Amino acid sequence: MRRRATLPILTVAAVVTSLFVAVAPASAHGYISSPPSRQANCARGDVPNCGDIVYEPQSVEAPKGSLQCNGGGSRFAVLNDNNRAWPAVSVGRSVTFNWVLTARHSTSTWEYLIGGRLLASFNDGGAQPGATKSHTVNLGSFTGRQTLLARWNVADTAMAFYSCVDLQIGGGSTTPPSNPPTNPPTNPPTQPPTQPPAGGTWAVGTTYAVGSTVTYGGATYRCRQAHTAQPGWEPPAVPALWQRA
Repeated sequence: MRRRATLPILTVAAVVTSLFVAVAPASAHGYISSPPSRQANCARGDVPNCGDIVYEPQSVEAPKGSLQCNGGGSRFAVLNDNNRAWPAVSVGRSVTFNWVLTARHSTSTWEYLIGGRLLASFNDGGAQPGATKSHTVNLGSFTGRQTLLARWNVADTAMAFYSCVDLQIGGGSTTPPSNPPTNPPTNPPTQPPTQPPAGGTWAVGTTYAVGSTVTYGGATYRCRQAHTAQPGWEPPAVPALWQRA
């Protein structure tokens, strides 16, 4: 009798385990940081009242093929609201889009669309990207204010990551400068964090621990996530790293 009872129990456990694996999300996360995507603008505070996307701009994940800024999922519907004052970057005929990948995953393609029309597709053939990724895209005949949709298609799942970027096409730099990521790398520093004295001046190359305070531009900032300072990661530029005290 004991042996007969064991099989159903093990079967149920196997089914539950398989269901858990089936619904587990991909480990990859990422978004366009420059020109700033809608979620980047929310995370930086340039657009207020965005909800949870402020804390996880890299998490706009949904099934492949959507034409919505939030991927058509149940989260982050604010990204689809075209009545919000989304800042539009003035650009020329081509733009270099810079992704920040807080976790990496094998990739099939990167796609860029305006109005449902595919402008460019970059095939990675299942390769794993680095911590950042850049593509230069020709905007074709589009002019004026446009919303570009970018899709990062994961190779070994049915999911993709989405970013919408608002552009004013027909003026300005052809390649906007790369901005620092609004969400820092997830890997912890390889060396022990140095604890600068309260009020110490922020400096490139210094490893900061959570709670450290620095001064920059006459203001005081408190470290939110441990990291090693890099050029372009000045406290006012990366609110995911520094909070004004």
